[in-house]
Amino acid sequence: MITKEKILEIARQKGRVIAPNLSKQFSVSRQYSNRLIKELVAAGKLIKLGATRYAFYVLPEYAKAHPELFPPRYVKAFKNEGLEEHRVLDQIEQAFPALKSLPENVRSIFTYAFSEMLNNAIEHSKSVRIVVEVSVAQKALSFVVRDSGVGVFRNVMKQRGLKSEMEAIQDILKGKTTTIPKSHSGEGIFFTSRAGDVFILDSFGYQLIVDNNLPDVFVKTVKKIKRGTCVTFKIAAVSKRHLNEVFKKYANVADGSDYGFDKTEIRVKLYTIGGVQISRSQARRVLAGLEKFKIVVFDFDKVPTVGQAFADEVFRVFHRQHLHIRLKAENMEEGVKFMVERARNEAETYFSEKRV
Repeated sequence: MITKEKILEIARQKGRVIAPNLSKQFSVSRQYSNRLIKELVAAGKLIKLGATRYAFYVLPEYAKAHPELFPPRYVKAFKNEGLEEHRVLDQIEQAFPALKSLPENVRSIFTYAFSEMLNNAIEHSKSVRIVVEVSVAQKALSFVVRDSGVGVFRNVMKQRGLKSEMEAIQDILKGKTTTIPKSHSGEGIFFTSRAGDVFILDSFGYQLIVDNNLPDVFVKTVKKIKRGTCVTFKIAAVSKRHLNEVFKKYANVADGSDYGFDKTEIRVKLYTIGGVQISRSQARRVLAGLEKFKIVVFDFDKVPTVGQAFADEVFRVFHRQHLHIRLKAENMEEGVKFMVERARNEAETYFSEKRV
């Protein structure tokens, strides 16, 4: 009589199990042997390789020892009609078993990042079709979600009444930016861009590149304009990153905190144009939307100097209006540090006089 234990024993002895052969060997119906195999696959005790009549099943440890068995990538176009990200993810995991050979921390990051980016395409892009691609090659896991819709930067620009795609990119990087506030928190892109090694948003001639290996953020304009939005995500297959650590980095863990998403980073260099010193009006662009956070870290890396007006607007005016928000500054060159400390001293003088 065929049993699940017997199937696993055959897999250990022969390396692989073929469903039709089981039916013949044990004189049982193909439906019965297929049911047992499906239950073993669902339990993670067998991995399916191949498709339809060429399918076969192996033990997880066998799969890890024979990476050549896995297809190099998974590609499929989906019609954006009643599409659900969890069902697409199930299809990928069934058809692309290479995912199951990855460490649990990498798989959890993939599940989160892929689900968030596919959901964005489904609900925001207004694209008829969405193409997804997943690959495990050269010791790296990557995925692409591509649509031909309205474009992420143009959509944010239009919905929030911004002047340019660059302003939309700046807002997206802050976090909590969404065009559907009733059903979206605006956290998806923020955390996905920080969970992997490289994250790229490509839309209508603009590229936002977040390279966490450097770490640094870049914005490029490209001649080859892609309609819609193309998201590319990469992470090392042996990465030591954990999703909970990414979330924790941007949560306020002080006493009384609810551990929510209440901390953000501002790359000040992305607000400079042609090396021009940052002005008060530019500071207001930087500050737009930051009242939603409790901690704001201003990263002045690659910013040689800032105007007195910028420092005053951020560290005196804004601080005075939002006393509950902690403002931090890092990676400051001497010129920047001088302006920031000057504004902070003036703010402290103001508060001291008010207390008197």
